[in-house]
Amino acid sequence: MASTPEWTSLPTALFDGLLPKLAMVLELTQKAEGTATPVAKQALLHATNDFKHALTQAKDYASTLAGGDLLVQEQDSVVAMLEMLKQHKQQQLIQFALEVGSLSTIAISNVSSKMEVDSTASTPFASGGQL
Repeated sequence: MASTPEWTSLPTALFDGLLPKLAMVLELTQKAEGTATPVAKQALLHATNDFKHALTQAKDYASTLAGGDLLVQEQDSVVAMLEMLKQHKQQQLIQFALEVGSLSTIAISNVSSKMEVDSTASTPFASGGQL
């Protein structure tokens, strides 16, 4: 079994850099001079080694990612279990919402029946603005 990766997040720059490095190798092989000159051979060797190194790092990282330990049947059973759990939680939430809704209706009717409204208390003093 592979060990856990040392990185805490996915190194996207590592994977994003693979395509440009491969393009550089292909570009160098398609040039008119090809590998005829020592300079062109050296550039192609450097680009190829750079791509190989980056690819090796990406493979190493990918192989140490957690997961992939379950068979398809085991994954299906886990998914089914999670779906059942989700349905159960939804039913609990619906029941809770119904109970809270009925409690708030009772509380509102109790408060409104006990409340007296004094219309003069909320009316501003009308004569001359004196307090």
